[in-house]
Amino acid sequence: MSIRHGLLAAALALAQFQAGAQTTVAGVRFEPEATVGGQRLQLNGAGVRFKLFIKVYAAALYTSRKALRTEDVLQPDMPKRVQLVALRDTGGDELGKLFARAIEDNASREEFAKSIADVVRMGQIFADAHALRKGEVITVDYVPGTGLSIGFRGRQQGDVFKSPQFSSMMFKIWFGPKPPDGPLQGALLGAQTTANSN
Repeated sequence: MSIRHGLLAAALALAQFQAGAQTTVAGVRFEPEATVGGQRLQLNGAGVRFKLFIKVYAAALYTSRKALRTEDVLQPDMPKRVQLVALRDTGGDELGKLFARAIEDNASREEFAKSIADVVRMGQIFADAHALRKGEVITVDYVPGTGLSIGFRGRQQGDVFKSPQFSSMMFKIWFGPKPPDGPLQGALLGAQTTANSN
């Protein structure tokens, strides 16, 4: 892609971001805006998480400013939300273990060891849910200066995770160097991939 075409693509993505375009993937409609910590965030991108050709969940990223790169999303001053909608019934314990494994894959041994208590607590939140049914909505919200919260069934689950390191590690599930689903990462960053081709 030439520099000119790259700039045009970025300009188009920014225009869509500012226009607040609504997105539907795998039959799930994501609204153009979400409110997190009293701040209005815009839909950045959306796609489907596949595991062995099975649709696991639809996901959307909401941010305060357009994020085209993983580095943009992981900025500590960036309020953000990853919203997931289950596309099949999933055991809560299974989902918690998948997230814990992805966190470990994207962290150094030292980082993971320092955050192990938070990783265990995150896993327990999902294990306590027992089962997440098709259509259930999960939110992972980050508010700078406050921390990270996990919500489903219409309310926040457990206390806020205050550690900035754990907050970053949690979002690296989707935006780290080893995402479990590369096409989904691209889709959340606004690119057209197999994760959002419907």
